[in-house]
Amino acid sequence: MIKRTILLADDEKNTREGLRWALESKDRNVLLAEDGEEAIRQISANPVDLLITDLRMPKLDGMKVLNRVREISPETTVVVLTGHGTVESAVDAMKHGAYDYLIKPINIDELNLLVDRILSNRAMAEENVELKKKLDSRFGFESIIGRSDAMNVVFSRVRTVAPTRANVLLYGESGTGKELIAAAIHQNSPRRSRPFVKINCGALPLSLLESELFGHEKGAFTNAVRMRPGRFEMADGGTILLDEISETAPEFQIKLLRVLQEGEFERVGGTQTLRTDVRVIAASNRRLGDLVDRGEFREDLYYRLKVVEIDLPPLRDRQGDIPLLVDFFLEELSRFHGKPKPRVAPRAMAALQNFHWPGNVRQLRNAIEGALVMTEGDITLRSLPAELRSEKGSDLYLKIPIGTTLREAEKELIQAALIQNSGNRAKTARVLGVGRKTLYRKIEEFELD
Repeated sequence: MIKRTILLADDEKNTREGLRWALESKDRNVLLAEDGEEAIRQISANPVDLLITDLRMPKLDGMKVLNRVREISPETTVVVLTGHGTVESAVDAMKHGAYDYLIKPINIDELNLLVDRILSNRAMAEENVELKKKLDSRFGFESIIGRSDAMNVVFSRVRTVAPTRANVLLYGESGTGKELIAAAIHQNSPRRSRPFVKINCGALPLSLLESELFGHEKGAFTNAVRMRPGRFEMADGGTILLDEISETAPEFQIKLLRVLQEGEFERVGGTQTLRTDVRVIAASNRRLGDLVDRGEFREDLYYRLKVVEIDLPPLRDRQGDIPLLVDFFLEELSRFHGKPKPRVAPRAMAALQNFHWPGNVRQLRNAIEGALVMTEGDITLRSLPAELRSEKGSDLYLKIPIGTTLREAEKELIQAALIQNSGNRAKTARVLGVGRKTLYRKIEEFELD
């Protein structure tokens, strides 16, 4: 149980001592201040959850104390004490940020009820903040690793579209993190407290896909022994991710279009029309516009899905992010397998950066996990899968795609040179033909390590 700190500020000793006797308990620590200046000193020195202050005090009155507390400790809740003749001052204090006021002489039962309510609300708010941190850590931007220009564009578009109701169409090769981006959009939206539901449309036959998304009634087909709600019902008020939307059949696309247009559907085998309020995020590794041109995807559904499009870059186009991803995976996987986190030798890191990664981030993670499990000590070039060792990347190449900005190219070149020279900055500066001060400034500018 967290022990809460309450500060009582009153120039009357009997009042201070009496209130401390009434409020102190095993989960409350009560501090005392005999004037406004002492109250400010105590709050500056100790975290205080609740300040209960008289309005009339020497040196600093309660209103000045309130204003100072708003500056130095805005998280502290303030309750003011006042006499019958100064209730207007107490109301004015509430306008300036006080939570409530009590009239002297203090009713102890009323005081305890007020303090219980304040501390309970504070505990609930802290729990919500902690839960949000955990959710953001799991589904927010912290779980998506990348500092490259290409990923910064993705982050910018996600931040812009997340608070809106717009449907989103994600493009990216397998393993580029479409599900993570969809989760980040949901978690940073007003729908975050509602369900985030996902389904791989390409993994199910048409009949089963309809049942999964729309649900079915008892007896709708063989083995339908009971009614089952679908994913659209489960996601009501939240977000649904339709992965591999390009693999759906035309007859299914008609039913999906109705949900997007009208928010209505029927369960398989049912007649009752159900309504749902769902944000749809669709994902595909094929361009839906090309499929529309070939008559393989409905044009009206395409335009419903593509309100906002976000392209996820393949790993080969963001080589500068590979050291960050490797470090993240080693941290995570070392804990999972109960092994010390190893160092990655420069030639091994160069091979990792220069491999073409057809399986993208998912393939990189698997390669790192295999090297970690099978290697004692540092991860060297020999620790990596054979296909990485046979790549030209093992010979310290740096491939920079056409379209990379000069700033990003400079960043990747410096990072690759640091890796090649095992982090030796003096040697790296000589190789790059720049002064050490220039290199140090660039390392700080690009946040390289």
